[in-house]
Amino acid sequence: MSTVELSRSGQAATLTLTAKKGSMPPAFWQELPQALAELGDARVLVIRGQDIFSAGLDVKATLPAIQQSGDFWGMVQPMQDALNAVAALDIPVIAAVHGHCIGAGLELIAACDLRLCSQDASFSLPEVRLGLVADLGGLQRLPGIIGRGRTAHLALTGAPIDARTAERWGLVTGVLDTPPTLFASAEALAGQLAELEPHALKGTKQVLRDALPLQEGLRQAGEWNAAALKAQADR
Repeated sequence: MSTVELSRSGQAATLTLTAKKGSMPPAFWQELPQALAELGDARVLVIRGQDIFSAGLDVKATLPAIQQSGDFWGMVQPMQDALNAVAALDIPVIAAVHGHCIGAGLELIAACDLRLCSQDASFSLPEVRLGLVADLGGLQRLPGIIGRGRTAHLALTGAPIDARTAERWGLVTGVLDTPPTLFASAEALAGQLAELEPHALKGTKQVLRDALPLQEGLRQAGEWNAAALKAQADR
């Protein structure tokens, strides 16, 4: 049974986490990049769950596999690569979160560009309570989204935060009343983004992602626009 399902509506794609409670067993880390490779000409991607967003890593299936293989990096690097692939997409990625968003689920949405949730959403990074360190990019990406102090609170306590706290911290930019209104809002936003110039979206993502020092970043943005205007003039 697949752990992800990719669907299309026009030029907007939706990736649904389909394993029970959106968990992430070993197969997920192969199937996620495979699904991303099938996006084709999609201009925006929405990532969502089914009954909840994600219970995170399927620890019962994953840890024994790592222990049996004896190759920690051989097992973990494909997981990191899968989330890196989400972050590296040239198109906008919207996370639509309802219910629990735990551990690797939170690290997944940290790799997205925009995050919306419903009022029932909660977010946690509980690895420390398992005697582990979050190692799929959350500790690297979250400080740029919510700040180092709030990231430290999530990572060192392992305690969850609710939807309104997530909005106040800047983890999400909108809280919708119910999951259906959340999904409708995410679809509407995806439709709006899909109508924008793909090259401009790609360039904006690149400048944000690189986060160069001020003068270098200004030059990067200017050079991107100069190339875009020249391409338009040459058409």
